[in-house]
Amino acid sequence: MKEKALADETLNLIELTADIVSAYVSNNPVPVASLPDLIQSVNSSLAKVGQPAAPETPAQAPAVNPKRSVFPDYIICLEDGKKFKSLKRHLAVHYGLTPDEYREKWGLPRDYPMVAPNYAEQRSALAKASGLGRKPGPKPMKKGARRKS
Repeated sequence: MKEKALADETLNLIELTADIVSAYVSNNPVPVASLPDLIQSVNSSLAKVGQPAAPETPAQAPAVNPKRSVFPDYIICLEDGKKFKSLKRHLAVHYGLTPDEYREKWGLPRDYPMVAPNYAEQRSALAKASGLGRKPGPKPMKKGARRKS
């Protein structure tokens, strides 16, 4: 008995899908390549009708106030409240987030740092001391090389 009711429901769903898609296609230009996507979309939408809506996931609250998460020597992760010099790797490994996704999730400005200010300054000084960021000077000529005249 249940199998017959399920088969009737499936058949009815297919008929409704066909009716809606044919009405849409007759009034709108639709590329042939996008027909399967259109059929799938209509069918899945109709299948959801009458079923209870999925409960919304409550918005996650940050572990700390975002305004109090940046300190000179560390940054506090809003996901778990832990202190880090650099958040990028922690976010990728534990939460699968990029810095931009993290900023978007918590509503942070685009210039929100992912590295503690003092640590960034220290790394910058180290890079400058090793010569990074400077244009290379002219290459010295080899001793045995002669110029062509």
